[in-house]
Amino acid sequence: MSRATIRAKSGLDPFAARRMLKANGGFLHPEDIKKTPLNPSPGPDQLKPNSDVERSRSMQRNDMENIPIFLVAGFLFTLTQPALWAAQTLMYGYVASRLPHAYALGTAKSHDLRAVFFSIGSLIVIAMSLYTLVVALKG
Repeated sequence: MSRATIRAKSGLDPFAARRMLKANGGFLHPEDIKKTPLNPSPGPDQLKPNSDVERSRSMQRNDMENIPIFLVAGFLFTLTQPALWAAQTLMYGYVASRLPHAYALGTAKSHDLRAVFFSIGSLIVIAMSLYTLVVALKG
């Protein structure tokens, strides 16, 4: 369930590209400003940074850097057959930390607030990884 929620959240990230079209800017590559049906009035200003588009990109990068690590750590953790309450606490806890982190990042909340939720998620991944390592070394 928690992995499915995280994957669903990541799957919605490409829709953030709509911000780029709506903002009519924040394009990355020169070929992006060619005249097309989706870009009927191209111009060089479209290559200038746009804060909304950059925020969307930042959210996508953050997910792509952190979610795969959670999925691998979570999978390996489940192979150790931990107690159900431990697995649920850690995995749901990770999701519970990522969602407010994404909200804080997407709505330009303070770095301190984002850092709290990021740190909680990171500590959970570290805990799962250390537990997995200990079980592997004992086995």
